[in-house]
Amino acid sequence: MTQAISIRPLAADDFAAWLPLWQGYLDFYHSSQSKADTAITWQRFLDAAEPMQAWLAWQGERAVGLVHTVLHRSSWTPGNYCYLQDLYVQPDVRGTGAGRALIEQVYAYAADVGCSRVYWLTHESNATARQLYDRLADNLGFIQYRKQVG
Repeated sequence: MTQAISIRPLAADDFAAWLPLWQGYLDFYHSSQSKADTAITWQRFLDAAEPMQAWLAWQGERAVGLVHTVLHRSSWTPGNYCYLQDLYVQPDVRGTGAGRALIEQVYAYAADVGCSRVYWLTHESNATARQLYDRLADNLGFIQYRKQVG
């Protein structure tokens, strides 16, 4: 029997649990982040003045997933939008409901703070995750363009 998944906000003493998940996420996307940038990211999650939030999915005493969000204004609505920036679940826990629970936590949070929309991006090759996403949200077919400027 699979142990239940619980979701809780990131706490200051969760760094050791969060870091391997963050690294797993970066590895999944063949990316990296310096220790200094990781430290800045971590501190932003703990700063109440920042528009960034984070939650961990727990299976018993083991952190098995993370989700990060950023609130921002929109020219389309008076309420903020909630960008689900990062979502990662350990490979051995995928399919247990952890990803769904993390997304539903974001939905609840966004509703509580008056957001009018939650949205996110994923790579087109992320077929497994897209099966879940297609059940939880609408794919409107937009294509992202990006230009590094700094």
